[in-house]
Amino acid sequence: MDITLSQCFIAVDDHDQALAFYRDVLGLEVRKDVGFEGMRWVTLGAPSQPDVDIVLEPPLADPNASSADREAMAQLLAKGLLRAVIFGTDDCDATFERIRAAGGEVLQEPIDQPYGVRDCAFRDPAGNMLRFSQPRGR
Repeated sequence: MDITLSQCFIAVDDHDQALAFYRDVLGLEVRKDVGFEGMRWVTLGAPSQPDVDIVLEPPLADPNASSADREAMAQLLAKGLLRAVIFGTDDCDATFERIRAAGGEVLQEPIDQPYGVRDCAFRDPAGNMLRFSQPRGR
C-alpha cells in the first residue's frame, strides 16, 4: 500500500489577502478558485509538486455550523492558534529575506534547530504560523 499526501488545508479569513501572500510572495500557483454557499476555497501548490495541493478555506468550512461555532473558529484564527504548514526550502536564509522584504510578519529569524534543520517562521495575513525548513548540510 502506498499512501501519499494530496491536500492540506489552511484557514484564512480573507482569500484575496491570502492570495497576495501565498501566490505573490511565496510563488505558489493557483490551481482552483471555487465558491459554494457563500464560502470560497482556493487551491494552490508549488510547481515542483503537482500532486500536492494547499487549500485556503474559511475558518469553519461547514455550511451547517452554528454562528457560535463560526465565531469561535474566527477568534482562534485571529489569535494565531490554528496550525498551518511547514514548507521545505533549499535556502532558509534567502527564503527568509525574500518574505521579510515583501512585508511578511517575522516570528522567528533563521536559526539552527537541535533537531537537524535550519528554519524560520512567519505569520500569514490570517495569523497562521508558517515555518520554512532547510535540512542542515544542504
